[in-house]
Amino acid sequence: MRAGAESCSPSGGAVAERLRGPSGRTPRCPLRPSGPPPPVGEELVLTQARQWLGTPYRHQASLRGVGCDCLGLIRGIWRALYGDEPEPPPPYRPDWAEVGEREILLEALGRWLIPVSLADARPGDVLVFRMEPRAFAKHCAILSAPDRMIHAYWGRACVESWLGRWWRERMVGAFRFPSSSPQN
Repeated sequence: MRAGAESCSPSGGAVAERLRGPSGRTPRCPLRPSGPPPPVGEELVLTQARQWLGTPYRHQASLRGVGCDCLGLIRGIWRALYGDEPEPPPPYRPDWAEVGEREILLEALGRWLIPVSLADARPGDVLVFRMEPRAFAKHCAILSAPDRMIHAYWGRACVESWLGRWWRERMVGAFRFPSSSPQN
C-alpha cells in the first residue's frame, strides 16, 4: 500500500469506527470508483459470522460461544459491526411465526438493513426463509457462498451448511448490511 493511503478492507473484528477514517467518513479505496459508500464488505460480515460457528443453539440468545438462535446470530454480527443494536427484539416464542398478523422479521430487517432481490444476494447478505407456505418468515442466515449459509440450527449450533433446494424453495427475502449504522 502506498504511503498515506487508507486501507480498503480493515482486518479482524472491525467495528464501524474502524470503517471510518479520521474525517468520520468511510475511506475510499483508490481502486474503487467514486460514488456512494458501498455496503459493508462481504469479507467483514463473513469474518464475524464465522466467529459464531459452534455456538450452541439457544432460543432468544445472542452471545457468541455461549448461545444464539438465528436472529441472535444477525444481532451479534450487527453489534460487532456497529455497536449497540438499533432496537431490542421483543420476547418471542419458538412458534412465534405460526401466529400473528404481520411479517415481523421481514419488517424489522427492512428497517435496518438494505433490501436486495434474491437474485442479487451475495455472500455476506442476510437470507430470510418462510418455513411453511402459509406461515410468516421466521428463519434467517448469512449467505457464505453461492451454495452455502451460516445459521443457528434449531437444537444444534451455529453451523455452515449447504443451501440446497429445500432451503432455496423457502427463501423469501435478502438484505445487505449498510456501510455504516443507520442510527448515525
